[in-house]
Amino acid sequence: MILETERLFLREMTWEDYPAICEILQDEKTMYAYEHAFSDEEAKAWISRQMERYEKEGIGLWAVVLKETGKVIGQCGLTWQPVPETYSASGKALEIGYLFNRRYWHRGYALEAAAGCKKYALEVLKEPKICSIIRDNNTASIHVAERNGLKPAGNFVKHYYGIEMPHIIYSN
Repeated sequence: MILETERLFLREMTWEDYPAICEILQDEKTMYAYEHAFSDEEAKAWISRQMERYEKEGIGLWAVVLKETGKVIGQCGLTWQPVPETYSASGKALEIGYLFNRRYWHRGYALEAAAGCKKYALEVLKEPKICSIIRDNNTASIHVAERNGLKPAGNFVKHYYGIEMPHIIYSN
């Protein structure tokens, strides 16, 4: 277990989580900010990327488990992301990212997990600056970032899936 909150615990993903992660990544409504639901291959690559991050960086997106049921309901964690040098001279920033199964939206789980990750980044990793990088049309994620105490700190465009996607950097 990486961290625990009142109703959740976060741990590294395993291949046993593949069905639960696919419920998130392969749901078109959940993945609207990515402009597509993931294929089986993309979902496998997503989990593999998290496992590589755990090994190389000690962080990544973690499985979010609902204590009450033991079910994986989402993913939330910390990853190093490329950002414009106007935001970070190193060209990278520590991001709190989150994606949840749509059946568990609007219950405060994303904020609870994101707040736990913020505390972990500041207190355990001793990282003074954290952010959430959010597509400008993703109002639900924007509200989570704002309620987590982050404020708009910059804008840039990500090129993903052949589409230019405006993003806002929310930071502490």
